[in-house]
Amino acid sequence: MSDETSTPEQPENNENFSVDEFTKVESIFVRYKNVLMIRAQFTPIYTDYYIHLMEQKLRHKGDLDQKLKDLMAVLTLHLVARPWAESLALTINLRAPRVNFFVTGSSLYENITGTLFTENVKEPARSVLYSQTMVKNTEGRRSHVELDSEDPLRWIETYYLQSEQRPARAFRLDDENFVLLAAQPDADLEWLESLTKEDVEKITETQQTKVLETRKFRFNCGCSVEKILPALSSWKDNKEDLFQGDPALEVSCPRCSAKYVITPEML
Repeated sequence: MSDETSTPEQPENNENFSVDEFTKVESIFVRYKNVLMIRAQFTPIYTDYYIHLMEQKLRHKGDLDQKLKDLMAVLTLHLVARPWAESLALTINLRAPRVNFFVTGSSLYENITGTLFTENVKEPARSVLYSQTMVKNTEGRRSHVELDSEDPLRWIETYYLQSEQRPARAFRLDDENFVLLAAQPDADLEWLESLTKEDVEKITETQQTKVLETRKFRFNCGCSVEKILPALSSWKDNKEDLFQGDPALEVSCPRCSAKYVITPEML
């Protein structure tokens, strides 16, 4: 996995999935504090993530697996805080442990996916988060920020300060609930910085709030063998070098690590 991010694929239509398979994400405005609160309970997404790992015969080391799950959670919340037509990909290249995390999602298609890489990872001088934001019919934008923490929640807060140019707070609550609070114009920054986990759990009881919208996200990459094949098109006239005499080769999706078997005839 390189330091470059990958563009999210368009997933299949959400209409084929029941409501229970989605994570409901609420966007809530905190009145008089001018802060946007995004919250969700991520068990449905995590369940589908583990089904995906089981189907692909994949297993990640416990602490790395948790970081990837946390990163998918905070990216989902961030996507809902952004304009709905955006897609975003994040690559986190950690110096220690030497690992690359990749997560990507789309607010338009309401999907999130991700994977991690521990082999052939180049050691950076500093841990870095690379971001790529994509909007249809535009060039999009890229940025990168240096990280000084191993906690994905701190990563998204650093990203907000340096790339979004506004403060945000991320919280990991009980029962796989996560909350992101992002400052809006004229936000009460002192209040935002003073918040504890206990405060966040009671915001809708202690503050005047208004639900702005609710979205439903699921774990879904959208990859397929048909979408993998174009990446190998340059080998069409040089199949011998690609297959090295083997009847088939296995390739992995760079977004979710799903495995696909490719034969010479398929090219």
